[in-house]
Amino acid sequence: MYKLIIVDDEPTVRYGLRHYLDWSEFGIAVAGEADDGDTGLEEVRRIRPDIVLTDVRMLNMDGITMASEIRASFPQTKIVFVSGHDDAEYLKSALQVDAVDYIFKPVNMQELRAVIERVVGTLQEEERQRALVSDMQVKLTQSMPLLREKFLMSVIRDGIAQPERVQERLQFLGLELPPEAAYWVIVVRIDDSADIVETRSERDRQLLSYAVLNVCQELIDRHMSGYAFEHQNGEYVGILRKDDALEHPEDMLFVLAEDIRGNLQKWLKLSVTIGIGEQAPRLSALPASYGQAKEAADHKWYLGKNRIITMDSLKQDEEHPNRFDQAASDRLLSALKAADPGLLSEQLGELFVQLAKNRRDGFRYARNAGLQIILLSNRLLLELNVRCPSIEDGENELLDRVFRLETIDDLHRLLESHLVQVCGQIREKRSGKSRNVIERIRAVMDTRYAENITVADIAESVYLSPTYVSLLFKQETGETVYEYLTKVRIEKAKELLRDPSRKFYEVSEAVGYSDPSHFSKIFKKHTGFTPSTYRDQVI
Repeated sequence: MYKLIIVDDEPTVRYGLRHYLDWSEFGIAVAGEADDGDTGLEEVRRIRPDIVLTDVRMLNMDGITMASEIRASFPQTKIVFVSGHDDAEYLKSALQVDAVDYIFKPVNMQELRAVIERVVGTLQEEERQRALVSDMQVKLTQSMPLLREKFLMSVIRDGIAQPERVQERLQFLGLELPPEAAYWVIVVRIDDSADIVETRSERDRQLLSYAVLNVCQELIDRHMSGYAFEHQNGEYVGILRKDDALEHPEDMLFVLAEDIRGNLQKWLKLSVTIGIGEQAPRLSALPASYGQAKEAADHKWYLGKNRIITMDSLKQDEEHPNRFDQAASDRLLSALKAADPGLLSEQLGELFVQLAKNRRDGFRYARNAGLQIILLSNRLLLELNVRCPSIEDGENELLDRVFRLETIDDLHRLLESHLVQVCGQIREKRSGKSRNVIERIRAVMDTRYAENITVADIAESVYLSPTYVSLLFKQETGETVYEYLTKVRIEKAKELLRDPSRKFYEVSEAVGYSDPSHFSKIFKKHTGFTPSTYRDQVI
């Protein structure tokens, strides 16, 4: 309810104004009365009304003077003058104190209703505006972390856009970053981010980001001063202010970096690479320090993961860049054609020693060289008419993995594994023994189907590795080892089920299944019948 005070030196007028209008209809309650401007002002200070309905001429303090006092202390209060004096000077005075309206005596109730409706409408509109402003302030407060992050990202990328307003922005955002102080930028990058971050659900990604930022910010607050924020998936940036009070601030910088790396490993089981940029002499110079920190972190491609890398670590001799040229390509091709995995590993190792020295062109060059090597090996398989379904089916995944690798050592291992497999296929093709090997594998399963036999057991029987047995069998037959073993067991079970004297659990055990329920499910999946239904149909 809105509160109303009536001020008039005539008791009959006060009575009439109080009782001859249904104030509750407008959401108004008459909260007080006064017979003079002095007492009226006291009531206003005590009640703090929304509306004051007052006479103009009164003995001790007139309505104009009282209204001026009210306007000075309570500017939101609405004042409506009521007077029997049609005086232009009083009307001017009413306008000067921002009265919302002016009613002449005797009061016309219709006119009074119309005025009160306008006043209430004004009060309601002001309430809506205040609610809107309050809501916007709440939302602004809630979005403050996002606004800070947006500002910090712009500072490391673009520097200070409007230097004359930077202090105002820093104060508004609550950031303690003196424009003329010296700073460092560090980049904290999660190793194997593609596997650790991008494979998580959005909820888990946000939880991980929160945890990493919490660890980084807590350690920054403990050792130095500054702010940490997420720049992109798997990459976090720290802006660190140099403290001149510290005797060796650079040493504290490395202590902080070591603590961040150690705590992320300890609490979150994360391996991270941290790049440290050179000191920026002022806030506006942060983009250069960030670029250096980012470049340092990028060099984990050559230096390896889980490291702290500074610009001093990146000195290199680029007078004679090392490349994957035609001679290197020919040497690899010769090793592949010879189907000699030892020679191949040696040639590949020598190539990667040289590629690791070629930092001028960045890791993109090494990746492109890796792609060329994969295409070279696949082209050779086509030329030799060596069909390898496992290599063909995994080609897209292999290429995708090349782009997700983060170090040159990872690329070396991936290519060596692929090329050794290619060597094996070429050697097998030339030996002509693959068919014989398949028959020996089948013979093992045909005779030992009743045992709880594994691929490792089969491989041991034919003197080969389990991985090679699985790949070769799939390539030559189009089905896996376990698919063939299951077929053998089901056919044998069919034969045994024709004997009505055999119990179902006996049949199950006889074909290598210790769990009759599991045997029943497998049997139905392959034949469309349960063992009992099958027996009923064949007997």
